[in-house]
Amino acid sequence: MKKEFLLSIESSCDDSSIAITRISDYKLLFHKKISQEKQHAAYGGVVPELASRLHAVALPKILEETKEFFPFLKAVAVTNEPGLSVTLMEGVMMAKALSLSLGLPLIGVNHLKGHIYSLFIEKEAELPKTVLLVSGGHTMVIDVQSYDLIRVLATTMDDSFGESFDKVAKMMGLGYPGGPVIEELARRGDENRFAFPVPLKNSPKIAFSYSGLKNAVRRTIEEIGRLTDKDKADIAASFQKAAIEHLLHKTKKVLDIFPASSFAIVGGASANLKVREIFEKECEKRGIDISFAELKYCSDNAAMIGRCAIEAYKRKDFSDPLSLKVKPKSSFFN
Repeated sequence: MKKEFLLSIESSCDDSSIAITRISDYKLLFHKKISQEKQHAAYGGVVPELASRLHAVALPKILEETKEFFPFLKAVAVTNEPGLSVTLMEGVMMAKALSLSLGLPLIGVNHLKGHIYSLFIEKEAELPKTVLLVSGGHTMVIDVQSYDLIRVLATTMDDSFGESFDKVAKMMGLGYPGGPVIEELARRGDENRFAFPVPLKNSPKIAFSYSGLKNAVRRTIEEIGRLTDKDKADIAASFQKAAIEHLLHKTKKVLDIFPASSFAIVGGASANLKVREIFEKECEKRGIDISFAELKYCSDNAAMIGRCAIEAYKRKDFSDPLSLKVKPKSSFFN
């Protein structure tokens, strides 16, 4: 075997993941992810310090499984922005150690750009494309012309789409992560029982906002008091309806101003099947091609980081292993 692989590491939040990708044809040779959902569920959300300690245990275990590829690596890539500082650091320190000890180029990857490239795992990138990124930390519409030319067209003013699902689930004592639980409950609920407000419905502002909707749900829960199973299902369905309607309403405004021929949805919350269904219908009306990442690559993973890093490798866009820093609050694309 010749040197032709790239090792990638993802630790921006609560998923420990490592992948091995062949640079020449994007073939994924190895991919493993260890989720921390069970450990954080008791707290209703991610506890950064706990997440960091769990990464310190999980990442070396996964790395041990990739040792057979070490002699054939050409580069090491790692998420260094944005994310939780203490968890990003776990992945970055491992990547730096590998880069220095094996004498390999180091590539720092923007996590958000990684989500864009989750669309192209094991295949060529098809750009330009307008992308809606919906996750636990971000909600934005992005104009992606190429790897180097990316522009944010709209973003959230407060809570993200995925974060609002987590918070509503927490209000009802449903645990973490809230997205899948709310989606499942909504299937059994009456989405018309509660008339939750659609954020910024009458505002010309092209932006997303979920704090008001979240507070409306909180008030309803407080008014009802003790929730029955039916109450929970109806609240979940009514909330999801308003949340997705807002997502669609503002995205349509973006598309009216910036017409697109190709559209995609990425990020952890893009696994929501109702979101996919509603946006597929809208894109069909507009004659726009729509695509999604495979469900297994929607949440944070090293496969998407590796796929993105190959583009950087081709451009020799390398980082100094002694000076690469984590950027927790960064939301801009390199």
